[in-house]
Amino acid sequence: MLALGVLWNRVLATPNVAVKQSGSISAPQIFVQARTGYGVNKSGKSRGSPWTLAVFALGLVAWIWWQRANPLMAAPAEARVPPFPSKASHDVIPLIIPSNTPRPAMDLQTSTGLTAAAITNSSARTNLSGLSASAEQVLELQLALVRQGISPGSLDGVWGSQTRAALRAFQQKNALPATGDLDESTRRLLVWNGRSFTNYVVTTDDMAGLRSMGKTWLAKSQQDRLGYETILELVAEKNLSSPNLIRRLNPENQWSNVLAGAVIRVPCAEFPPVGAKAAFARILLLEKVLQTFDENTNLVAHFPCSIAQRVEKRPLGQLHVAVLALNPNYTFDPEVFPESAEAQELGRKLILQPGPNNPVGTVWIGLDKPGYGLHGTPHPEQVGRTESHGCFRLANWNAEYLSTMMWVGMPVYVDP
Repeated sequence: MLALGVLWNRVLATPNVAVKQSGSISAPQIFVQARTGYGVNKSGKSRGSPWTLAVFALGLVAWIWWQRANPLMAAPAEARVPPFPSKASHDVIPLIIPSNTPRPAMDLQTSTGLTAAAITNSSARTNLSGLSASAEQVLELQLALVRQGISPGSLDGVWGSQTRAALRAFQQKNALPATGDLDESTRRLLVWNGRSFTNYVVTTDDMAGLRSMGKTWLAKSQQDRLGYETILELVAEKNLSSPNLIRRLNPENQWSNVLAGAVIRVPCAEFPPVGAKAAFARILLLEKVLQTFDENTNLVAHFPCSIAQRVEKRPLGQLHVAVLALNPNYTFDPEVFPESAEAQELGRKLILQPGPNNPVGTVWIGLDKPGYGLHGTPHPEQVGRTESHGCFRLANWNAEYLSTMMWVGMPVYVDP
């Protein structure tokens, strides 16, 4: 309607009003004509008709009415425009993934930065595994490290000191800056393409091997075997995991009433095969880690370990492997436990039978310093966090893997 009014204005105006003698329209003339509806004659006087103004006004009123009658053509109201998102609104929204939604295994090569800060600040959303997103990310990192022969301790999905130490070992192995953070250069080399989880089926042999542990040294010495006490403990150790992780992966389980045939979800953890014996081992007392190397001093494997509580009980320098024993028994010597009232009362040695809850676990690697060795433990969650009487403790599964690459006479260097 507005265009009609303008057109009518031009028809009624004197033909030579808006045209110079040259026949062209100047820019100022166009502007004035469009705005007022008047032409400009050669003398500079304005000329027009009251009918022109009436038609223009009528067209303007009609156009305004038409716009209001058609709200979809009008500009959106201010309330319809969302405000610019604040910093808080950029946070990840908690997400629950339905149990029937397939989820591919995480590829750490394409993941976002997995630093301590990133993991700590990650959303607490739950994934198909039953773990939070951050816990599953850390678990997949731990699984990738295990596949490299680098142990982060008990698999637990927790970003702790042992996981950071394991990541530094991987960086050391690959000539990267040992930061302990999963930076871009580390992600390119540390890739997890395997399954994160599998199932463990409880067997009748598992059930038959369970034993309640005696509360005293004497009671333990009278047992036929120092086996696992519970199915939870058995499943956790056989899958390199902490019992708490197994609980979280199987929240519906009644652990006091597990029967043979029960299917339990566990991490898919596996060390790489050992191709050759290591050339030597090194124990770093300050870091509480044990590492093995090949003849070219390349890192082969890495494990957390416990060291002696008392500084004078920590041997330094070069030692050698003197004996390797799987599933050893244990000789309890009261002189080694002066803090034990029971030991002082007994006044004699006791022989404890083999088993994962034997005081030296499932492996004994004796050193050429009397009374010292590398061995397993019935308490893998305490490795690296508590101190021994002098020996170097590892989780049973780590001690077993370590034993496959060691040999009698192998040098073991203990550094401060």
